[in-house]
Amino acid sequence: MVAASLLPTIVECRVYRYKFDVVMQNVTRLCTTKPIVTVNGMFPGPTIYAREDDNLVVKVVNKVHYNVTIHWHGIRQIRTGWADGPAYVTQCPMQPGQSYVYNFTVTGQRGTLLWHAHILWLRATVHGAMVILPKLHVPYPFPAPHKESVTGEWWNSDVEAVIDEALASGLSPNVSDAHTINGYPGPMSECASQGNNSDGGGYKLQVKSGNKYLLRIVNAALNEELFFRVSGHSLTVVETDGIYTKPFVTDTILVGPGQTTNAILSADASPGRYAITASTFLDTPIPVDKAPATAVIRYTPTPTTTTTATLDPPPAVNATPVASAFIDSLRSLNSADYPARVPKEVDHSLLFTVGVGVNPCETCPGGVRVVADINNVGILEAHYYGMKGVFTDDFPGRPPRRYDYTGMNNTEMPLGEMRTTTGTRVYRVKYNQTVEVVLQGTSVVAPENHPFHLHGFNFFAVARGMGNFDEVESRKSFNLVDPIQRNTIGVPSAGWVAIRFRADNPDGFLGRQRRRSRPVSSSTA
Repeated sequence: MVAASLLPTIVECRVYRYKFDVVMQNVTRLCTTKPIVTVNGMFPGPTIYAREDDNLVVKVVNKVHYNVTIHWHGIRQIRTGWADGPAYVTQCPMQPGQSYVYNFTVTGQRGTLLWHAHILWLRATVHGAMVILPKLHVPYPFPAPHKESVTGEWWNSDVEAVIDEALASGLSPNVSDAHTINGYPGPMSECASQGNNSDGGGYKLQVKSGNKYLLRIVNAALNEELFFRVSGHSLTVVETDGIYTKPFVTDTILVGPGQTTNAILSADASPGRYAITASTFLDTPIPVDKAPATAVIRYTPTPTTTTTATLDPPPAVNATPVASAFIDSLRSLNSADYPARVPKEVDHSLLFTVGVGVNPCETCPGGVRVVADINNVGILEAHYYGMKGVFTDDFPGRPPRRYDYTGMNNTEMPLGEMRTTTGTRVYRVKYNQTVEVVLQGTSVVAPENHPFHLHGFNFFAVARGMGNFDEVESRKSFNLVDPIQRNTIGVPSAGWVAIRFRADNPDGFLGRQRRRSRPVSSSTA
């Protein structure tokens, strides 16, 4: 979904207090009215505002029949790991009727991040933006913010029933019914009259010729990378994941699940109406919600003769060159005020193969279950399947066996070779050591993009490539000067990405977000 509203005036203050009531709310979209889990009855939820280095106190009261936690996606949580929110990892969830107070400091961060539920699939509707303003009297290295936006999706089905069905069958979960911009699929949908304005439904952003607007784009979708495009306009990217970037101009932004992008829109087109689209990018042959969400930019004033919005067709679903061009253009600002402190030497060099295994399942209709894995370890299975005594600190820093990770013949592996080992295992590093992790995609079952989020850290994405990572040749492409800094990264389909970071936060951990064909176990190392 994509949200846009004027930023409020915030006075200098050290503590910002919020109250989140998690409640059911009837919402109508796509001709369907259903109760959904919301915060304060809002979809999307309220935007959190704070300033760099200030304190946030959020009291969450669970008034629904699900267990609930909230994750502050991208907040480093220095010495406040218990406020991070992943259920059964850093906290026990709030049971129905319970409450919890999240209390943490936004240390050395500014920009756009997001919050969302971090249990089951509640984040489909329980999510919102976080706007971290700079300290007073500290200017942005780009024009000051004016508007913000957020992306997501809509499900006619109960999302918890969707994942329960997938867990029972051992197969992939169903796809969503539509994407949304600011909670609305947009005027292109069959039920456009259910919108919230006179343009036929969907979200509307009014602009004035000659002005510049900062769009805060947050992908709150469960699984999918999204293309974001404003018809008839170019966008200047200035920030990703709350980190300033070297500005560059593009007509299409790619934003993955949990990622954020700030971009400046110049209202320099002829007065009229222009469509905003959020559409899926997926370059692997698995089911996906292909319907783009739409919203409308309307110039003030707009000629009365202009009744339809100009629409530039979104990129093709499998437009890999468009996605790669955007990713390859991202660079850290790396200025005197905002340096890129990339580790030049590393204490730990790790290679993690990411993909799926196929394990026996007596209760599944097909006799097998698809299981997410890293280095062939199906992680967190102790929690998911109630196993005891399997927590160990011997997570492998390299795959247990080498093979042609991205070879297409892997899709025809014998079932016995696709089985994963079982464990809830960790890899230990000492405080302040430097770590390099090469995340290597595989083509077991099917090649697919995998989003990874590093809890408690930002990292530098120093290189990416297709095929198998080569210890000698691939390192020649490493950017150790101004690589983009993020907290969430996508591992390319049948490819790899290399990240580096300093382990200066004892409460951080690497978390793999679920994908459509990987629904069964959330992997964490």
